[in-house]
Amino acid sequence: MPKDASPDGGAPGRNPALVRVSGMQAKLHRWAVAEPGCRFDDLYNFACDPATLLVAYRRVAGNRGARTAGVDGLTVADVERETGVPGFLDDLRAQLKAGSFRPLPVRERLIPKPSGGGKLRRLGIPTIADRVVQAALKLVLEPIFEADFQPVSYGYRPGRRAQDAIAEVQYYGTHGYHWVLDADIHACFDEIDHSALMGQVRNRIKDKRVLALVKAFLKAGVLTEHGQNQDTLTGVPQGGILSPLLANVALSVLDEHLHAAWQPGGALSTSSKRVHRRRTGRPNWRIIRYADDVVVMVHGTEADALQLREEVARVLATIGLRLSEAKTQVTHLDRGFDFLGFRIQRKRKRGTNKRYVYTFVADRAIRAVKEKIRALTHRTSQRDPEDLLKQINQITQGWANHFKHAVVKHVFATIDQVVWWRMARLLMVRHHWGWKQFRARHTDPTGRWTPIRAETTELRPMAKVPVTRYRYRGDRIPTPWAALPA
Repeated sequence: MPKDASPDGGAPGRNPALVRVSGMQAKLHRWAVAEPGCRFDDLYNFACDPATLLVAYRRVAGNRGARTAGVDGLTVADVERETGVPGFLDDLRAQLKAGSFRPLPVRERLIPKPSGGGKLRRLGIPTIADRVVQAALKLVLEPIFEADFQPVSYGYRPGRRAQDAIAEVQYYGTHGYHWVLDADIHACFDEIDHSALMGQVRNRIKDKRVLALVKAFLKAGVLTEHGQNQDTLTGVPQGGILSPLLANVALSVLDEHLHAAWQPGGALSTSSKRVHRRRTGRPNWRIIRYADDVVVMVHGTEADALQLREEVARVLATIGLRLSEAKTQVTHLDRGFDFLGFRIQRKRKRGTNKRYVYTFVADRAIRAVKEKIRALTHRTSQRDPEDLLKQINQITQGWANHFKHAVVKHVFATIDQVVWWRMARLLMVRHHWGWKQFRARHTDPTGRWTPIRAETTELRPMAKVPVTRYRYRGDRIPTPWAALPA
């Protein structure tokens, strides 16, 4: 990363607050890397610093949730209109410095789970003030804990993405790790034990005011959709800015346990040791975790994978978590499994007897994008055509760029057909066109089809997104503070 780049992609040279915060983050990260056992004190003043609060506020205001209110009914727009940003932050800082700040309960919102089946996921929406303080705490704590996180975890970490986790699964799948423990953690965000989590935080943080503030957010409670107040005895609220970092801190126990053998001097630390273990009938393994989605690749037998399942369950129990008996499975790469919206499976290459590990798009992800398109393109829809095309392009192009590293060309073509026919039927119904009239308006003089267009916006086909192989980065993913001047 260039020296003038910032962790959030901004330009520090034009933003004095961001320069100050980025510099302090670089120092914290450098100290945490240099002293693995060091406990940090006097962090509270950094969290309360005007620059930190300003950067935190800008991140909250730039988030899509800025238009969503917490229990106090205030959105970012309300804050800016009623008190103004300087006054709001000054008041918030005064409360923090005086020790009078108290988080309010999060507002419960139930949304359908992506898996369907009528199941709901509970989100907790904090107030704007609470979000800003959480964002400030994250700015302080993240550089410290990033120094300790293992390279096998990818979710909600700066510079890492789902494609890195998929690439690692594919890499080890092609190197003999054919048995897979596909572990599903039951209600991970809801059941993390607070005492165990705070113990993990205390391993690195000594500042009592910061610890008290983190605990206050954990115990803030929930205002349900029915207007009832509920205490939060376990878990971290999904929807909180600090929650993903705290979940990673808790689950790092599992990462450290299963990845310890890969550390220098460990049983799996060198290729020669791993080869020797296989020759003597002992298994090798590799954990890959993205938030609460866990996969353990096993170079061994099914019995070895089942034994690791019991070991994972024991480690999770120490932080109050358990595996879902219904969803956790031990499978073989030849049968394939779904992970982060992808389908990973070893198959015979057409025309040869060789077998390779392929990454496809999971059926659920394909159904989900088709459902989004169908919801937008009902034939009686009265939406402005240009706005509709812009939203469809945003969905399809974002989806295509996310999955473009899989075996996906035929999927792109199929979804393009769905989108085209949905738009064609919508336009024919709206304008009372027959097929001949529609065709006349969407072909050129030579009879070739032209893109569906409204004003200056035209429908962009997914098939034009280039399909490329994702470069496996392994342990070479830098933190965003590594190249910043400390």
